[in-house]
Amino acid sequence: MEIRIEWSDLSERQLKEIFDYYSTEVSLSLARKMINRIIDRVSILESNPFAGPKEELLNEYPEDYRYLVESNYKIIYWKKENLITISSVFDCRQNPEKIKKI
Repeated sequence: MEIRIEWSDLSERQLKEIFDYYSTEVSLSLARKMINRIIDRVSILESNPFAGPKEELLNEYPEDYRYLVESNYKIIYWKKENLITISSVFDCRQNPEKIKKI
């Protein structure tokens, strides 16, 4: 059974915000690289959906949230059957308690 990966509306908005920030504050080239690195990191889930550790701050939710790290970002996801949903691309420089608002 092939694993599919989908990005939530929130995670897509966060990717756009990351891109906009880096393209404005640093450079368009670095913005592209950052987004590509995040997307490439997620691609490992196709062959190993449990690659990331459990996200302890989200234990109270019924989903089994896990995460991957790329640069300053936690890529939070969960798996149900053959579908992996990327819930959030969380900037780890924020207060960790904000992660509970996904």
